[in-house]
Amino acid sequence: MTTNVPQGFLPTNQPDLFFEDNAVGRMKKEVWESNDEQIDAILDDYGVPSPVEWGKPGSYIQTTTRWQVEANRKKNDVVFIPVGCTELHGQHLPSAADTLYVSAICEGVRRFTAKRGAPVNLALPPLNYGGHPYHHLGMPGTVIVREHVVREMMIDVMLGLWNDGFRKQLIVNNHGQLWMLESAVQEFQKRYQLPGIFRVIDWHRGVREFFRPVNRGGVMDTNFVHADESETSLSLLLHPEMVDMNYAVDTEGKSYLPEGHYDKSVDPFGRPSRWSEGEGHFAIEIAATPEGVVGKAKSGTAQKGKRPMAAILKYLTLWHDDVLNAFPAGTVPPVEEVTLRTEKEMEPYLREPLSKGWKPVYGLPRIGQGTEV
Repeated sequence: MTTNVPQGFLPTNQPDLFFEDNAVGRMKKEVWESNDEQIDAILDDYGVPSPVEWGKPGSYIQTTTRWQVEANRKKNDVVFIPVGCTELHGQHLPSAADTLYVSAICEGVRRFTAKRGAPVNLALPPLNYGGHPYHHLGMPGTVIVREHVVREMMIDVMLGLWNDGFRKQLIVNNHGQLWMLESAVQEFQKRYQLPGIFRVIDWHRGVREFFRPVNRGGVMDTNFVHADESETSLSLLLHPEMVDMNYAVDTEGKSYLPEGHYDKSVDPFGRPSRWSEGEGHFAIEIAATPEGVVGKAKSGTAQKGKRPMAAILKYLTLWHDDVLNAFPAGTVPPVEEVTLRTEKEMEPYLREPLSKGWKPVYGLPRIGQGTEV
């Protein structure tokens, strides 16, 4: 056990790893210290692994009968919006890998909350084709959507869900487009000024501790990059029927600067810049790693994917529960504390959709300072 633990933090068996002494930190510490059997039990509680449920009746808002959607929302008005992309992940993985991972995660939380009687709502992934950083340009199998299209798509999805009574929204991201989704959340509020809870999470970063390599107390041999050991492990856990390890390869990107300036995919080192905060200091993907793999894909195993999966399932459940505890279904944060609108102005727009006196949000006068493309 480590010593000299900072005040307000919890120790672990790693000298450089502490967890905050709060609900989130205690949950992470519990998962960190769980044995393999306990991790398997957590995954079993969430029904992970299970086939992706895009077409399963009752799994997503769009695949659930309307009366049941309304009944569910009156008990739980939180909605998870998984987003991914279409991107080359090597010859051994499918190009929908990012969307498959994030869908499986959200579906796991839905199954878990359904057992408690009030399932979280899921919106079918609006981004099967996502935005990309510059260095992905030209890669076959990677379909790049322009940034303003990604932003506007997400804003329109958020507005439509809000109009339908889903006013606590979590965008769960699984791809290198976080800054576009952050922009969507900020622009949505600048443009529409609506009460609610709106958040985007890059789920890998949310549980980055669980992608640590073995020399820092984790289970991976290498740090998370792309279509590598970490993502191959997730694929082998979640959809092994879509993986062909005979085609897995190990590669390495080409950088022109010494290590230390830019971080890896889940910010494991706390370096001055995230990977997305620069270009030109390394070779683009099609020149350095045309295989579509950046890292050691051959080292992936299903077992290595279990602990980070357990951690994100537990974390998203905790966030979901905290939101509903603060604002039960049908309620939102105080209008005049989170917007520049008045409670009186918002009253008809906050009613149950299609009830007497309800008004659709599309008719609400605009006061925001956002821009439209």
